[in-house]
Amino acid sequence: MHDHGANPRSRSGVDQRRLLIALVLAATYMLAEIAGGWLTGSLALLADAGHMFSDVVALAMSLVALRIAQRPATPARTYGYYRTEILAALIHGVLLVCVSAGIIYEATERLAAPTAVLGGPMLAVAAGGLLVNLIGLKILSEGRHESLNVRGAWLHVLSDALGSVGAMIAGALIWGFGWAWADPAASLLIGGLIIYSSWSLIREAVSVLMEGAPAHIDVEEIQRSLLALAGVETVHDLHVWTIASGMISLTGHVVIQEGQSPSELLRTVSDLVADRFQIEHATIQIEPMGFDEPEGECFP
Repeated sequence: MHDHGANPRSRSGVDQRRLLIALVLAATYMLAEIAGGWLTGSLALLADAGHMFSDVVALAMSLVALRIAQRPATPARTYGYYRTEILAALIHGVLLVCVSAGIIYEATERLAAPTAVLGGPMLAVAAGGLLVNLIGLKILSEGRHESLNVRGAWLHVLSDALGSVGAMIAGALIWGFGWAWADPAASLLIGGLIIYSSWSLIREAVSVLMEGAPAHIDVEEIQRSLLALAGVETVHDLHVWTIASGMISLTGHVVIQEGQSPSELLRTVSDLVADRFQIEHATIQIEPMGFDEPEGECFP
């Protein structure tokens, strides 16, 4: 039996509007930060502007990925293009790490030879950047729980907000105490925080692409629950994976005892999977005892 769960396409229009607004905000203030970094001589501001540029690229990529994911399934691509969102999320994470590596390298160079920075203007520009990022975070916040792609964009904006905070602190220290080293030190902190925030996104995207079971689902618990049903003899070839954010699939073979009604047990199994584990996209094959099928490499 095959029950179809919620279609990720239903949320796409809202996600696209959120991403578009965040994209316009990021692109506008990116230009302001580039100008501010150049005028003040602040590496932290230029690093933040560079990261905001990666935000613009990431948000644009998220929009494109959402549009591609809306394409209908074909005989050659039976699941359609849902995985485009996961690929975009993976690229988000990798891009964040690359930007961070560049920031850390340049900051290390500057720590050895700090340059003069205008602390007051740097503080003002960074404060404006933080305000823009906070608005972007608010816009994308709800969608990040439903889409790994939107979550990647949200992480981009979050790490940029952290960069703005770091630049503000550095600007205040330079303005108040003349500590030129605070600018590259803040850049190092920004780079480290970005890498840290990116890791979970990369790991989750790779897990989806490798057909791993979702982190919040215990496949062994599902098997135990099925075996506990009256009339079930064994369960084998049980697989659980994520097609796209919010779209979890399950397949399994259930061997039933003699005298059991296949249709009734099929309904019971499907209801259990949907109600207890919230997996509505399930394909269950009911088999009689003694049914001989070639064995493959899978969860037993």
